[in-house]
This record gives sequence, structure tokens and C-alpha cells, in this order.
Amino acid sequence: MTDENRASEDGVTLTETPDSATPPPAQGKISFAIERIYVRDLSLEVPMGAKTFNRPRQPNVVQNIATAVNKLDDARYEVLLKLTISAKDGDDDVYLVEVEQAGVFIIRGAEEKSLMKMVNVHCPTVLFPYAREVIDNMLSRGNFPPLMLPAINFEGLFQNALAEKQAAKEQAPEQSPQAE
Repeated sequence: MTDENRASEDGVTLTETPDSATPPPAQGKISFAIERIYVRDLSLEVPMGAKTFNRPRQPNVVQNIATAVNKLDDARYEVLLKLTISAKDGDDDVYLVEVEQAGVFIIRGAEEKSLMKMVNVHCPTVLFPYAREVIDNMLSRGNFPPLMLPAINFEGLFQNALAEKQAAKEQAPEQSPQAE
């Protein structure tokens, strides 16, 4: 097995085909490797069954997204990208697709702030094209027209989440002990 390494703009060493003995990064360097990408959960629901196809439809498509991170050991993280796509035509539910695209990533040498950014921005960015392809494939197998999901700015989502967390911290009333 050969490793193909390259440095990113952030000075992170990217390893595309790691083995289990990936050496630790040089002092001050961060290493990032993809161990595995897989579909953890997948479903397609067509609530109306065959009635869905009785007339032309122009459904309103809504996309919801969430991520989760599970630390597996000192350097391995399972990152889940959960996408829910629902299509409605008026009051009719046309379809509902749910996918959990997952990946196991090896990250070494990252400080807490860099690690948080990697698992919340870089890892979901890697997973998204796979999830998009799974959703498109599932819909075409369900006899629906192709659906090309728009790109997602995970950096922007992460920055917004950090800003909301900071604002909530600042707005939380200070707890003071009450005299009894």
C-alpha cells in the first residue's frame, strides 16, 4: 500500500491511503488521514406509494443537515453527516430521504481549536459529495428525477455555530447564590 501525502494551505499533511501504522506528525505539524468512508444509515420513504406518480408534481424540497462526532481512540474520529431531504407538493408528502454518511478519520498533532475545525468543517466537506451521490442514486432508483444538492459551506455553518454559542454564553444570566 502506498501513501500519497500532500500539504494543504493550513500546513496539514493529508494522507489519502493510510495504514494502521501511520507515523505521528513532525513537531508542530498536523496529520489528517481518511481511514474509511461508509453509509451508516439510509432510507427512502414514499408515503403515497404509486399515487405519487399519477400526476406531474413540482415538489418543494427541504434539506436539513446535522453532524456528530464520536471519538474512537486517541487519534481516530467517526464523523457523521446526517442529511434529511423531504419533498412536499402542497399537503402531499412526495418522498423523504435520510442518509447518515460516515467516515473514520485519523487526526494527529492538532490542538483543540484546530481539531474542532477539522471534525466540523474538513471532515463533513469530505463526506458531503458521497452523501449527495447516495441521495441522487436513491431517488433515481425510486423513479424520481435527479436531485443535485447545492454545495454546503461547512466553514460558514461552523462559524455561525460558534457565534451562537458565544452569544448564548454572554446572554446567560449570571448565577448568584441566593440567601436563604
